[in-house]
Amino acid sequence: MADQSLWALFLAIGFGTFALRLSFIQAYGRLRIPLWLHQALAYVPASVLAALVLPAVIYPGADAQFDLGNGRVLAAVVATLVAWKTRNILLTLAAGMGTLWLQQSLV
Repeated sequence: MADQSLWALFLAIGFGTFALRLSFIQAYGRLRIPLWLHQALAYVPASVLAALVLPAVIYPGADAQFDLGNGRVLAAVVATLVAWKTRNILLTLAAGMGTLWLQQSLV
């Protein structure tokens, strides 16, 4: 009996999440969005990605201490510069990961 109620809870939460996301997609398609809002929404994916990546770069461990000796900071700076100059995703990933791996192999 407990398994059935647990699965029902999982399905209800999944349906609720799906309905919430679908409602925004449907509303965005039907509403007339002002130009300034449409232009501002173009920056949402980049800002969400930065919000997800930055804490993992700055505070890599569970102790949440900022350390400039952290190899991820230099790798992120290199990747940022490569992305800014080249606008190439694969080259950016290769430069950032290559810098991180090189630092880890030297330590």
